[in-house]
Amino acid sequence: MRRSLLQELAARAEAGTPLRVGVIGAGKFATMFFSQARRLNGLHLAGVVDLARDKASQALWRAGWPAEQSDASDLQEAMKKGSTWLSEDAEALMSAEDVDVIVEATGDPVAGIRHALKAIEHGKHLVMVNVEADVVAGPLLAQRARRAGVVYSLAYGDQPALICELVDWARCSGFEVVCAGKGTKYLPRYHASTPDTVWEHYGFSRDKVAGGELNPRMFNSFLDGTKSAIEMAAVANATGLQPQPEGLNFPPCGQDRLAEICRPRSSGGCLSRAGTVEVVSSLERDGGPVSGDLRWGVYVTFEAPNDYVKECFTEYGLQTDAGGRYAALYRPVHLVGMELSVSVLKAGLAGEATGCPSALVGDVVATAKRDLSAGKVLDGEGGYTVYGKLQPSAAAARVGGLPIGLAHQVTLLNDIPAGSPIGWSDVRYDPANPAVLVRREMEGTFATESASS
Repeated sequence: MRRSLLQELAARAEAGTPLRVGVIGAGKFATMFFSQARRLNGLHLAGVVDLARDKASQALWRAGWPAEQSDASDLQEAMKKGSTWLSEDAEALMSAEDVDVIVEATGDPVAGIRHALKAIEHGKHLVMVNVEADVVAGPLLAQRARRAGVVYSLAYGDQPALICELVDWARCSGFEVVCAGKGTKYLPRYHASTPDTVWEHYGFSRDKVAGGELNPRMFNSFLDGTKSAIEMAAVANATGLQPQPEGLNFPPCGQDRLAEICRPRSSGGCLSRAGTVEVVSSLERDGGPVSGDLRWGVYVTFEAPNDYVKECFTEYGLQTDAGGRYAALYRPVHLVGMELSVSVLKAGLAGEATGCPSALVGDVVATAKRDLSAGKVLDGEGGYTVYGKLQPSAAAARVGGLPIGLAHQVTLLNDIPAGSPIGWSDVRYDPANPAVLVRREMEGTFATESASS
């Protein structure tokens, strides 16, 4: 009989062969993981790599790690002592023979792709916190991981993996998934937000911002719609749910109206079709709060196949639309890095992913925040020039859309009006850039697969 993950972890601890994990990137997500990882006997955080070694040390301290737990002089010493090695050397961590799982948490799509390729090359399971990298090249990276006999996984605790779990639940229960997604704070004018205006939209005080721990570009990516587009593209590529032709509509919707709003327009909802992704807003269009909002949560809506199941929905208290045909299940919160160990344990102990891209279904195209002139240098996600817009991959391919993850430090060749997509042909880029090469390979590979299927 197969043991549970915790039983397997306990057996590893007793045998003196813990599951060894290396983390690249010591930001907020990783720090939250550190806080919980130290509580799991049999899980050894072998190494943490960050471009600023002091940042890694501070992250462990914040997460409650004793100083003596991270004083190893090298990785081999850390393996023997059961402590954590801190370094700037990602290659050494990924090539270490006894490290089982690599967590990529840099948030940088170019670095993330580079690290993913190296981790797979060295035979490591990979948990990709870096959803920005996943959306640029995830299907190809996952394909390479499968061929190498290792796991490529989205990160549990982050919303895409939690949405994938709800989709799997619905499908394994025999339901047709109508829609899946998450909540966020959204108004149409937020698409033009910049790092200079982001704090007024969030309502943060000067004192809170002055602390220096808040990254304006990261917060702006959540606000201007880019992060929502990225996360829903990841869900689409992992589940096969299709983006709508217009991308995301961000309808105002509370928890009690999910089954009513997130159903097809032909049935009175807001969706262009069934089998799609959507993000619901916690704000009405006039800026007022939505009652019972789902700002921090995830959801799935599904359809009853017959009258008997409709009756069962009612009998067991499911939230449905007025006709009882469509139902919703939601989770009101996500715990980000504090849940990441679920992915680590599933990958390292069971060889399973908590969400994994299998096709290029959705894409996120760089879109002008304002009128941009030729010669302008784009500044990427969360910046002043562009935001990311979700599109079906076929539509993005038709316009030669430039992925938002590669829209950083490239120069415009053409004038681009506000709200218009930016294509590869509109920018001067380095075709020899490894991330560009991987992306171009993925476009060719998965476009060919789609055409032949």
